[in-house]
Amino acid sequence: MKICGQNIRKIRRDRDLTQEYMAFEMGISQKAYSDIENSKVKINLEILTKVSNILDIKPSDICSISHKCGTNDYEDKYNELIEYMKKNNIAIPQNLE
Repeated sequence: MKICGQNIRKIRRDRDLTQEYMAFEMGISQKAYSDIENSKVKINLEILTKVSNILDIKPSDICSISHKCGTNDYEDKYNELIEYMKKNNIAIPQNLE
């Protein structure tokens, strides 16, 4: 989650906004906001949504869960499943081929 805090800081600075402004818009103290950027608190969906709304960006521009689950993990499992189905003569729905 450290990456998320760093991304927030970079985007905020790129927009020439202060921590005080961000904190005010979020309804929290500047110290509490600073803790978000410094990854001292876990960034939950509520925080992510508020920050992304203020910065007028998508939450995924700030933080992605892909670093936790691996970008190819689901694709690999999908391919394994398709191979299993082919080997065992299990009908594969047309929209999955």
